[in-house]
Amino acid sequence: MKLDISKVKEELVFWIRRFFEENGKGCKAVVGISGGKDSSVTAAICVEALGRENVVGVLMPCGEQSDIDAAYMLVNHLGIEHYVVNIGNAVEALKAAVPEEVKVTKQASVNLSPRIRMSTLYYVSQCVNGRVVNTCNLSEDWVGYSTRYGDSVGDFSPLSNLTVSEVRELGTLLGLPKELVFKAPSDGLTGKTDEDNLGFTYETLDRYIRTGVCENSADRERIDMLHAKNLFKLELMPSYKPTENTYITV
Repeated sequence: MKLDISKVKEELVFWIRRFFEENGKGCKAVVGISGGKDSSVTAAICVEALGRENVVGVLMPCGEQSDIDAAYMLVNHLGIEHYVVNIGNAVEALKAAVPEEVKVTKQASVNLSPRIRMSTLYYVSQCVNGRVVNTCNLSEDWVGYSTRYGDSVGDFSPLSNLTVSEVRELGTLLGLPKELVFKAPSDGLTGKTDEDNLGFTYETLDRYIRTGVCENSADRERIDMLHAKNLFKLELMPSYKPTENTYITV
């Protein structure tokens, strides 16, 4: 299966406009800008749909960010309003506030920054009358490569049904600089690329998602394991509902 990216672009523009018409007329799209392909393409398609005057970028370095220039390149290329909020002090303050008897894990530390970034996005969004845009793609969601209540959330999600390959194709169609569209995906937290952390390439994953074909059995097993293990991230929070037996007549 192969998507016609030109038609996807047209549908996305219409879909975003309809979302704002129904859920935020007069509001702005607020996007967390990392300088990677997902935030770049998300911001660009929102500009296409709403106009640059209705898109706000928020750059959120955690202390020093080695690739912050890519984020500035994106907002300057699109000509959108943007703010810089350094979350480094907030992250350190929260870590310091946790009692010493709590055994902090490495993964908890890694996931803290994305969660504070999302709180920052919603804070800014409420200040500018905005709607927060989720920037996750299908490939990452498929294997749970996102932080729950961090980058996994938002008010609407333009890219969550597009693979990494398709996002790149869309970014090229939108005329984004190649260094942004084809920048090696990285979480900016562990010092490794996404593919290093996952243990397989996005090309392998994208092909498996769209065709069901993956010749390398080890890759296939790992993808299937991650998909099954992380499905809960894509589902609504389970909620208890009283059964008929729990009601009494009054």
